Amino acid sequence: MSHTAHIRSHRKPRRSASTLAMRAGVAGGVLSTLAVAGASGSANAAEPVTQTLELPTLTADLAAQVAQSADATQQAAANYELQAERDAAAANAAKQAKSDLAEAKQKAAAAKKKAQEAARKAAAARATRSAERTTLSTTASTGASTSTSTSTSTATGSAAAIVSFVKAQVGKAYVSGATGPSAYDCSGLVQTAFKQVGISLPRVSQDQSTAGTQVSLSNLQPGDILYWGSAGSAYHVAVYVGDGMFVGAQNPSSGVQEKPLSYDPPTGAVRVL
Repeated sequence: MSHTAHIRSHRKPRRSASTLAMRAGVAGGVLSTLAVAGASGSANAAEPVTQTLELPTLTADLAAQVAQSADATQQAAANYELQAERDAAAANAAKQAKSDLAEAKQKAAAAKKKAQEAARKAAAARATRSAERTTLSTTASTGASTSTSTSTSTATGSAAAIVSFVKAQVGKAYVSGATGPSAYDCSGLVQTAFKQVGISLPRVSQDQSTAGTQVSLSNLQPGDILYWGSAGSAYHVAVYVGDGMFVGAQNPSSGVQEKPLSYDPPTGAVRVL
């Protein structure tokens, strides 16, 4: 045994490897924490600069997008409004066209009905005139075959004077507007004949056809005024002279003539005397 064995060594005890490792780890952790903190601080210090530089750019872009969106919305609204106006105009036009068509159909139907009514009346008038002419022709034929004396011989007074006058004018010329003594038109001859007995008649045939009392063609007397056409709108007149005969200024080619009633059956007659 050494003589120094009982004396403690003055050297410091050697630290174990595990203790050293632990301390190194702690130091490393501290350094890591400081490094992270430093990095974080650096990042935080730089961030306001980055925001300050990028914010105006983002704001301007956003404003431009909002403006474009507003313009697009406004244009779309204008387009919708224009389309609505066009649709309304088209609907009104269609409605008006339908109304016009209905009105045109009504007018056409009314015109057709009026034309049919006019045709019916014209047919009835033709039938009436035809029946009257048939009756007149029969009467004239019967009278001519059974008479033993002329009506002129039985006419007296004014009627005889009128009959005598118109017969004296036979063969004279027909001139429109003439009232004698060398030429006549139809109403001029009738007017002048009645002047011979002091009776003043209207100048034209339309008025002469209503100047007296309407009489039946089957009951004629000498001196009656015969007319062709409707009463009030007659286009020709003559004087009945008896025996189914009449004297009238017919036309420019034939002049004043005496003809049987069957030659040109009149429409009606009036009696002035």
